[in-house]
Amino acid sequence: MKFSEVDEQTWPELKPYFDTCLIPFTGLSGTETPWEATAALERLRDFMDMAEIPFKGRLVTYPAVQYGNTEDMKLLNEVCHNVKSIGFKFVVVMTADSELSIEDVPESTLVLSRRRLEGNDSIPMPAIVSEQISEMWQQESRVEL
Repeated sequence: MKFSEVDEQTWPELKPYFDTCLIPFTGLSGTETPWEATAALERLRDFMDMAEIPFKGRLVTYPAVQYGNTEDMKLLNEVCHNVKSIGFKFVVVMTADSELSIEDVPESTLVLSRRRLEGNDSIPMPAIVSEQISEMWQQESRVEL
């Protein structure tokens, strides 16, 4: 579900079901031509579909952090921290073109970087994304037992 699909009246009713926030990270530098920026956004959209479609009803997708440098990592971490403070239990950062890891975004619960996940041709990328998210939820539930 996109953040813009949630309104003030329905949020209290929906909140118990949406424990996971998805934050897209484009990682643009500002040196991209318009068509390069468009292609980057399309790659990110396609990658995010691998999480948004199968887990609709549990994920809320927030606006993307578009640019990426050292200062932007601080902002991305701050955003992750802040969405946790309003009640999201899990924060997943997804990026198609940047090689981010959990060390880059320690305030997140999971970082899914398409570039880092590529290379395993025997398992389709949607299956990898689904497995990573499901594993994140299962690990948390085991910790709470």
